[in-house]
Amino acid sequence: MSFFNKVFASVGIGAASVDTKLEKTRYTGGERVSGIVEVKGGSVEQEVDSIYLMLYTTYIRESDDKKYTDSACIEKIQISEPFVIKANETRQFPVSFELPLETPVTAGNTRVWVATGLDIKNAVDPKDKDYIDILPNEMMTSVFTSLERLGFKLRKADCEQAPRHLRGRNPFVQEFEFVPLTGGYRSRLDELEVVFLNQSASSLTILFEVDRKARGFGGFLAEALEMDESMVKMTISTSDLPIMDEKIKKVLDQFS
Repeated sequence: MSFFNKVFASVGIGAASVDTKLEKTRYTGGERVSGIVEVKGGSVEQEVDSIYLMLYTTYIRESDDKKYTDSACIEKIQISEPFVIKANETRQFPVSFELPLETPVTAGNTRVWVATGLDIKNAVDPKDKDYIDILPNEMMTSVFTSLERLGFKLRKADCEQAPRHLRGRNPFVQEFEFVPLTGGYRSRLDELEVVFLNQSASSLTILFEVDRKARGFGGFLAEALEMDESMVKMTISTSDLPIMDEKIKKVLDQFS
């Protein structure tokens, strides 16, 4: 019977299981995540090489004029050395890691989750999946609030494959697409795309891509040739928070 139990365990039947229990489900980039990983033994004793956590998100990748949804691993953390889990035994391991600053905000279609796995030789690795919410940090929130006061509304947020000149440690960037609904920009801009780059605890680089409304024949021609989009970078720090409206307005007024 023991032999058959081992065979079954190797294909995932009656094998060890894993369950991650985080202290909470809402975080901001750079915040520390804590909790425990609980491993429960199956019907036979198994050797586990390691427990690992992987932080994932999805992003849109384009190939041959088609769009695909891929998963991207933002971070991988090993939280244990090799150990043996006995049949029906329960063991707990503490978890503590820092979320990367570039972890995307869970807005629009963006989802973020922690995948926990047991590395077991010659067997199906048990896995667990826990979704978490990522909130914008203080500087991002200030930018979003200023845009709202200037008459913009968030229309879409997606992680998309990063162009080569923007590619960092991750294969994607998160784009926030705004449209002007009220105020002076409604008659001057079609949409505004915002990407956050090079984040640190005290500074943030913002890439604005502005799509201007066509004005007269020249404007329509520019739209037809896709020449109506302009891009500009701006770096802010925590000291800019009280004057964020003014700083963003100064940027937008260059292109409207």
